Amino acid sequence: MKVVFDMDTGVDDSLALIYALNRPAYEIQGIGCVYGNVESWLAAENTMKILDLVNAPDIPVVIGANEPLTGKWAGRVSIIHGENGLGNVELPKSERKPFDKGIEEFYLETAERLQGEMVLITVGPLTNIARTIKKYPQFVKLVKHMYMMGGTLSMRGNVSPVAEANVACDPVAADYVFQSGMKITAVGLDVTMKVRFKRAYLDWIQTHCRPELKRAAEYLGKAFEWYFMGNQDRNYCMDDSPLHDPLAVMCASVPGLVLTQTRKARVECEGQYCRGMIVTDMREHPFEAETVEFAVEVDEKKAIGELLAAFWEK
Repeated sequence: MKVVFDMDTGVDDSLALIYALNRPAYEIQGIGCVYGNVESWLAAENTMKILDLVNAPDIPVVIGANEPLTGKWAGRVSIIHGENGLGNVELPKSERKPFDKGIEEFYLETAERLQGEMVLITVGPLTNIARTIKKYPQFVKLVKHMYMMGGTLSMRGNVSPVAEANVACDPVAADYVFQSGMKITAVGLDVTMKVRFKRAYLDWIQTHCRPELKRAAEYLGKAFEWYFMGNQDRNYCMDDSPLHDPLAVMCASVPGLVLTQTRKARVECEGQYCRGMIVTDMREHPFEAETVEFAVEVDEKKAIGELLAAFWEK
């Protein structure tokens, strides 16, 4: 599977990336970085540090948008991801350099090169994707499938009563991407809140991981100390956290991991209380909208087993 990631590299993003780098299903063609947990430039720095951590090959890392299409970004999510996005763990500065190309051009050229085989996995705000579609509408038909971590249908929001963080960061971009006609699977809070990444799993990783992943395991142990504390304050978790970004990544390669429903969907772009809310219409005569596939149920045991397997299976 030829994969391009779009991420705002924080703690769970880094776990998702380490997972993908250690599963043969993912042939990573490039990584675009976006604001969200941190600025896009810092997301790129964090991404390159994680690539170093697992001795990854030379993968293009591209700096993308640092502001939403409209409005202002609220700033770093330090309470969850630490001030540096990596749980305040200081990893060595990477000698890798960001790819010197605009994000829209990089995405289009990669999609053209892959000739309809590009799978796009987004785990941050959708600003980079919306900008690419606006500039190059042909991009939509060149993407085989897009898997996104974002949104919620029936689960409460995590930044407002009704909105999830990635969609709420740039609801205009999310709605634009939804209405583009791209084939999208949204993996949101309806399933990610049901899969808990526990301290015991971190202990298992540190004890049983392959020798070449020892440094990554040590980093995760430290970074998730901060992440667990932040989730305890925000989400009333005790020694665990929801498995947001890694679950979205796994959905791209693991059949039967989630059950989905396809609905006509829009994103509320205004409103004091409902900005960032995903609105779906299941009436006999629904409003005009494109359809999006939403994950609504998940096999938690299968998800955890798949994640842990990346650390010990060759």
